[in-house]
Amino acid sequence: MTPVAHAATSAIRMLTPADAALYRAVRLEALAAHPEAFVSTFEREQEKPLAWFEERLTTSDVFGAFDAGELVGTAGFRPEDGAKTAHKAVLWGMYVRPQARKSGTGRLLVDAVAAHAAQRVEQLHLVVVSDNQAALRLYTAAGFVEYGRGVKALKHGGRYYDEVLMVMFFDKSDATRPR
Repeated sequence: MTPVAHAATSAIRMLTPADAALYRAVRLEALAAHPEAFVSTFEREQEKPLAWFEERLTTSDVFGAFDAGELVGTAGFRPEDGAKTAHKAVLWGMYVRPQARKSGTGRLLVDAVAAHAAQRVEQLHLVVVSDNQAALRLYTAAGFVEYGRGVKALKHGGRYYDEVLMVMFFDKSDATRPR
């Protein structure tokens, strides 16, 4: 199966509390496989009961990519709260399982979150570890632009990791901004 055909078979939908067990498995896999890429840790979240993941899916908009009924990727959307920051949101927790990488699944997830965000906010922000070149290419291709760096933002295993701060603008009244 070609990557394009594979991506075409992926279905993207919002996860519900009924998906908590599937989400928990993917989330723990992400934290274990790429501990440098997430603020949270495998050790912290593996101890959480299923109810904690159900609650997360109740209070957050988390999108899932399904291929042949299997959850192969996730990405979250969280709006900022507060009167002065309500125009912004964050794309968080992006992860695509190895078997679905290079298939277009990541782009489908990013596009789904961006479409969701465009109906709700003016800006969508994300943070990505500077070493993750594949993710940087994906986000840039989707329309995100870098606006800053967090130097030594994360520390794992005695090593520091810089974070790239990225944004996508939806405010149509500001045509000078990158889109």
